[in-house]
Amino acid sequence: MSESSILILLGSALSIGFIHTVIGPDHYVPFIVISRARSWSATRTIVVTIMCGVGHVLSSILIGTIGIAAGSALGKLVAIESVRGDIASYALIFFGIIYGLWGIWRGRKGHGHKHLHGGRHLDASNARSITFWTLFIIFVLGPCEPLIPLLMFPAVSHSWYALTLVASVFGITTILTMTGMVYAGVKGVTAIKTDFIEKYVHAIAGGIIAFSGMAIRIFGI
Repeated sequence: MSESSILILLGSALSIGFIHTVIGPDHYVPFIVISRARSWSATRTIVVTIMCGVGHVLSSILIGTIGIAAGSALGKLVAIESVRGDIASYALIFFGIIYGLWGIWRGRKGHGHKHLHGGRHLDASNARSITFWTLFIIFVLGPCEPLIPLLMFPAVSHSWYALTLVASVFGITTILTMTGMVYAGVKGVTAIKTDFIEKYVHAIAGGIIAFSGMAIRIFGI
């Protein structure tokens, strides 16, 4: 591929990665509301966001690269990403509903944790672990649909150098945009404090996560 063609592809990867992330609430809303509900520090939230973002991007790069190496057509790879997208959106909705129902139960009970098998600290630790791994798995399942067509252009020219550059720019842009949106959101919602929100913060977080998953299903974003 010519240098000008590679530069055009890199510019497309950067702009598409940014727009794809900004218009997709699933890329940042779950982290913002979970951070607020779990009282995560900004640093912890950013670390979790980056880890999930890396899993999100690498899974699509891996599938795209294997598919291209195996000679799969663009339509087949897009179809695979579409199925992954359906699974991820439904998983987000399901997680949000379950988390929200638990939040309602917790709010009505008016206490924080069950004191079982070591008490409050152990329960909180387990809850944080479950929350992280649930988010991580959902994001690994979640596709980066616009990445596949971008990868096909350098693949047709058999330029693995260009393909690596395109994937890297798209991935870094996506993760940095996710991080920026999450950081801004965390700083914003931290300032919102009322008795009702404090009591039902987990229920509200679950509802918002479920609605973000539904938005993906309804609007196809």
